[in-house]
Amino acid sequence: MSSKQDTDRWLEDVYHVSDRAALEQLYDSWADSYDADLQQVGYIHLPVIAGLVSRHVPDRAAAILDAGVGTGTIGEVLHLLGYSNLWGIDMSEGMLAKARARGCYQDLRKGVLGEALDFADGSFSGIVSTGTFTKGHAPAVALVELARTLKPGGVLMFTVGTSIWEAQGFADVTARLERDAVLVKIEETPAYAPMPFSPTESGYLTKAHVYRKR
Repeated sequence: MSSKQDTDRWLEDVYHVSDRAALEQLYDSWADSYDADLQQVGYIHLPVIAGLVSRHVPDRAAAILDAGVGTGTIGEVLHLLGYSNLWGIDMSEGMLAKARARGCYQDLRKGVLGEALDFADGSFSGIVSTGTFTKGHAPAVALVELARTLKPGGVLMFTVGTSIWEAQGFADVTARLERDAVLVKIEETPAYAPMPFSPTESGYLTKAHVYRKR
């Protein structure tokens, strides 16, 4: 049985990996125990984002992209809530295999946040990204490409650690997207600990951000 310490060791590895190929390999290796490991530390991104989707994307048939799908847990939750047009991308084939096994996504494909995505402009009414914009992971500039794939009036919902919001450029990128009349901010949660039972990560705080495409 995995422990909180096992989860923290995985987190330490993925936060400090040297390059993208090594990060992809780590997530491939972690896929089998990923869900159980995050449950050990009280992972609460999923209910936060599910609540925001229900609030801001009332159409259950709307196309929603899960950007950084992982094992597909958020897709399963949204599917149970009646969302039937879910799409997902992830850099890890191991994670994508777990997500496919859930049977709740219309389309799953390999994709890397921060690079060009294989979707047309305005493909989605909603985009979610949970726990992907964090230490050593997807860069802030990825928000520009996600905004491109969002329909006018569509909603982008994502989490970012409070300690990296400014330090890793998220404040600058979102301000530019607002200044250029691409996005408008409509909600921001209070800061919360996404892994409150982790021995080493319980003090790491995150906010969920919601933007609407103009």
